[in-house]
Amino acid sequence: MTRWIAIPVLAASTAMASEDIADKYPQSELYDKPVEVIPHVFSAIGATAPPTYENAGHNNNLSFVLTGDGVVVVNGGASVRLAAALHEEIRAVTDQPVRLVINENGQGHAMLGNAYWADLGVDILAHVEAIEEVAENGDFILQGMMRYNRDKAEGTRVVAANLSFEDRHVVEMGDVTLEVLHLGSAHGPGDTQVWIPQWDIVIAGDIAFHERMPPIFADTCTSCWIETFDGPFTDLGATYVIPGHGHPTNMAQVTRYTSDYIKDLRDKIGAHIDEGGDLASAYYVDQSDWAHLDTFEELATKNAGRVFEEMEWE
Repeated sequence: MTRWIAIPVLAASTAMASEDIADKYPQSELYDKPVEVIPHVFSAIGATAPPTYENAGHNNNLSFVLTGDGVVVVNGGASVRLAAALHEEIRAVTDQPVRLVINENGQGHAMLGNAYWADLGVDILAHVEAIEEVAENGDFILQGMMRYNRDKAEGTRVVAANLSFEDRHVVEMGDVTLEVLHLGSAHGPGDTQVWIPQWDIVIAGDIAFHERMPPIFADTCTSCWIETFDGPFTDLGATYVIPGHGHPTNMAQVTRYTSDYIKDLRDKIGAHIDEGGDLASAYYVDQSDWAHLDTFEELATKNAGRVFEEMEWE
C-alpha cells in the first residue's frame, strides 16, 4: 500500500514543520516514510532541522519516480545506510529496478550515499560544478557527516557521479520524459532541477525553500539566485513543487519564502549600507517577518552577514 498526498496538503501551511518534531519513522534510517506526492512520484521528506545523529542526516528530500521501465532516484542520500533504507522503501512499492540516481548538488545529503548506488552498478548523474565540488570538498564533507552520524556513517565513502551535464540532460525512460536542468546560479554550485512537464511537477532541489530558512553560503550570489528563480525556474510553470527541504507545495509558497525572502533581506542590507552601517550591525537587521521558519536561529544572522559582504562590493 502507498500513501498519496491530496492536493490540499500540497498547499499546506508552513506551520506543519518544526525542528522539535521527533523522528517520524523510527524503524527506518529515514526520517519519514516516502509518500506518493502525485501518481508515480514519491518523496521521503526529511527533517527541516540541521543534520543530526537523531535524523541520520536525512534533512532533505529523497525522491523517486516510477517510469514503468525503471526508477529514477533524486539524491543519493547522506550516507550509504540512508541510501539503503530508501532502496528498501522503493522495493516495497515497485519491482522496477533503480536505473539512475540524480544528485541535486554537491552537498553531503545529495551525494554521500552515492557509494551504495554505485556498488549496485547504477549510473549517477550530476552537474559538472557539483562534481567539481565533490572532488574539491568531498573528504571534508564526509568528515563532517562522520562527526554527527558516528556509527551511522559506517561504510560511507566519497563517490562522484559518473555522468555529467551542463545545462540540460533529457532522460527518456518508460512512459516518462524527465528534463534534468541547471537553470542558472542560485543556492550553490551545480544546483539541479528535475522537471517532468507531462505531470507539471518539478523536483526543485535547493533553488526553492518554504518551511525552513534558505541558507546563504559564502559563495552564493543572491542577485543571481533571484534572477534564476524569477526567470527560468518560474517560467517552467510547475503546478507541483518538491523543494530541496520541506513538504511538497506549489510555486506561490516557494516564491514567497525563497525569492521574496532574499529580496527582503537584500533591501534591508542595502538600506543599512546606504546609512553607513557596518558588518557588525548588519547581522541584526530586522528579519522578524521570517522568524517562524525552521533554522531561523541558525541562519538568519549568518545570511545577513553574507549578504552584506556581497552587497558592499556591488
